[in-house]
Amino acid sequence: MERYKDIGFAKLDIERVKRKGYSEAVFCECKTNEQLIGIYKTFCEKGQNVIGTHASKEQYKAVKSELQEVEYNENARIMTLIKTPIIKKGEVAVCTGGTGDIPVAEEAAATAEFYGSNVKKYYDVGIAGLHRLLDNIEEIKKANVIIAVAGMEGALGGIITGLTDIPVIAVPTSIGYGSSFKGLSALLTMLNSCAEGMTVVNIDNGFGAGYSANLINRKISENID
Repeated sequence: MERYKDIGFAKLDIERVKRKGYSEAVFCECKTNEQLIGIYKTFCEKGQNVIGTHASKEQYKAVKSELQEVEYNENARIMTLIKTPIIKKGEVAVCTGGTGDIPVAEEAAATAEFYGSNVKKYYDVGIAGLHRLLDNIEEIKKANVIIAVAGMEGALGGIITGLTDIPVIAVPTSIGYGSSFKGLSALLTMLNSCAEGMTVVNIDNGFGAGYSANLINRKISENID
């Protein structure tokens, strides 16, 4: 039985769908166009969906020239190939502190949608104008999982967690002035929050947040169904 597909420069985990229920993800940033074409063609031949993160427009155009089915979300820098229909369930809310956090939030949202979650977005609801968050909090609380994306001091996640009884995944971003240390300040704020129920992923890791949020959301949705 073929457990993975060896294409020379990569060993693709084609068994992941059976093992985990979701197909493999590809980190595109450090790969050549030729490597990505080979990877996407292999998954296409296997009839599997594939998501690529940190993909450039140039990489997308190269893969698109070989596979017309490939789609690209420029804001999220995500490149997807859909061979199996995606049935979406439940709801994930994606919130940002500011407009500058949107690219990371878009990665989280696109990831959650790719793996089977409905997503609603609440952007620019940071604590500099807390009324913006409070005006939307009742809608946000309808989700099964909340993703809070924020740079600067990174307080958004803790505040949302303190206002809700829903799992919150906090994503620190590298947005901020010098003393934010490229996201370290936001990361430490989130890790040291006293608000119970918040999980923290690494700096700018929208993919990790979106994947984890989808897992939680799908389990909740299955129990409701």
